[in-house]
Amino acid sequence: MGLQSKDPSASTRWWGKETICIVTGANRGIGFALAKTLAESGLTVILTARDATKGLQAMEKLRNQGLGAHVHFSALDVSQPHSIRAFAAWFKHNFGVLDILVNNAAVSFNNVHENSVKHAEIVMKTNYYGPKLLTEELLALFRRSSTYKSRILNLSSRLGLKVRNPNIRAILEDEVNLSEEKIDGVIRLFLKQVKDGTWQSQGWPETWTDYAVSKVALNAYSRMLARRLRDENIIVNCFCPGFTQTSMTGGKGSRTPDIAAKIGASLALLPPNHLQTGKFTMGQSLFLYSRF
Repeated sequence: MGLQSKDPSASTRWWGKETICIVTGANRGIGFALAKTLAESGLTVILTARDATKGLQAMEKLRNQGLGAHVHFSALDVSQPHSIRAFAAWFKHNFGVLDILVNNAAVSFNNVHENSVKHAEIVMKTNYYGPKLLTEELLALFRRSSTYKSRILNLSSRLGLKVRNPNIRAILEDEVNLSEEKIDGVIRLFLKQVKDGTWQSQGWPETWTDYAVSKVALNAYSRMLARRLRDENIIVNCFCPGFTQTSMTGGKGSRTPDIAAKIGASLALLPPNHLQTGKFTMGQSLFLYSRF
């Protein structure tokens, strides 16, 4: 079941400057807009970006808008395990505790009218393996507060719902037996079929295939992690911002990054009594769908 459509976070403020949030891929697009919206809401926000120069420029832009007391930056390349571990160590040393993690950083090498799997491995590293490792590296730092609850919000895509292969769907929809190893096995199978050229006949998503498969895996991992953390006061959900005007879509889309960020920030800041876990939300509503 879902939530009412109006924004419940607007009337129930549980956070403050002491609330620590990380937004990955925050130098532009939805990530930058999310960091801005959350900082304007009064949280302390750590922006990350693979390109340190661009990340620092994004932070300075926010500081010039009067948000200097709320924003910080650290370089982070989520496709590289050594960068993830270095960032986690930096964050632990400088902040020590975490309330909200927004896994936004992602790549796609297709444009709106293309579908190539030429870069499938780097897409999987950036969009699935990276967010997963970052989350695991930071888990020990999340506050375990039964009053406010910590949150992990993974930006995903409805494209990840379009797997047609019945065997793969059976693995990913088996909520009782779903495991990290089984999800990783799905990715290994996809990459194997990319290499041997059989992927087109195996029921994978037909649009932006490698990107969609990475989100299939991220959705499944999020659902599994939500179940694992259910008794630890850490909430895990996925958010599909819809077709948004970003560099990934070539500037095309039905909404701006600011609009997508407003919805995403509202989800990240839901009052504790409105929170559900292991859910997927799409588009303009705060409705948390029951299945990924």
